[in-house]
Amino acid sequence: MNSTSTVARGLTLLALAGLLAGVVGCRDVVTSAAGGREGTSASAAARSPGYLTPEQRPDSVALIPPPPAPGSPEFAADEAIYRKLSALQGTARWRLAAADANLKFPAAANVFACAVGINVTDATTPRLYALLQRTVIDAGQSTAKAKQKYQRARPFEETGDPTCVPEDEQLLRGNASYPSGHASLGYVWGAVLAELAPDRADAARARAYQFGQSRVVCRVHRQSDVDAGRVVGQAVFERLHQDAEFVADMAAAKVEVKKARRHGPPAGRDCGAEAAALQATAPSN
Repeated sequence: MNSTSTVARGLTLLALAGLLAGVVGCRDVVTSAAGGREGTSASAAARSPGYLTPEQRPDSVALIPPPPAPGSPEFAADEAIYRKLSALQGTARWRLAAADANLKFPAAANVFACAVGINVTDATTPRLYALLQRTVIDAGQSTAKAKQKYQRARPFEETGDPTCVPEDEQLLRGNASYPSGHASLGYVWGAVLAELAPDRADAARARAYQFGQSRVVCRVHRQSDVDAGRVVGQAVFERLHQDAEFVADMAAAKVEVKKARRHGPPAGRDCGAEAAALQATAPSN
């Protein structure tokens, strides 16, 4: 083997070692077994960086209390909400929860399409598209310390109930439930889009709330997991505003959003059906 081949092989092995170390270090970063899905934030972290380094991410252990203890009023509230939302199995809201679970782009880029009235694509809104991808890592990975500390089992692991994402279940088993990385991400995405389209801020934040509730509907998180995830997400969003690259991308994305809103959501997107499904978990229900 010549020296060039030896060097190339060494670089390849180093790259693989780095990738494996990232995956082992945080179990919230895994790829769904189904090729068209990503159930958590790990595969994104393996491919590209977020805006924040691990040292810059908020400390989730310091931000949130321990999860509710069995026998406590808070634990009883979790159980009551779980039973209530379990009744949505097989409904349109259940199917929407399954769609919300998928973090794979390009589909994930348009979770907020109806709320904001925009079609987010790599071609038409490249800075926003990239920003949403990168914040998956910042929001999702910021929950890792608390997940690792508390190691709370997911509800479907304890109940044996089916989830809305059977293709993700194997990878979610043993992947700690508290706090919810999806809920953290939903908060960040909602806050981003509320800032970029202030006249649609209420709708963006409402959809962010529902994005978190989808995890309870799906039986992969409890309500307290989701509530804690939102606390982490808020801290992430505040920290991102101290990052110059994020601030510059937000300014560019605001211009893109203004242009893209002239064309509305993706063709064929049934926003009326989505709104009707979301009524099942509206805050007043």
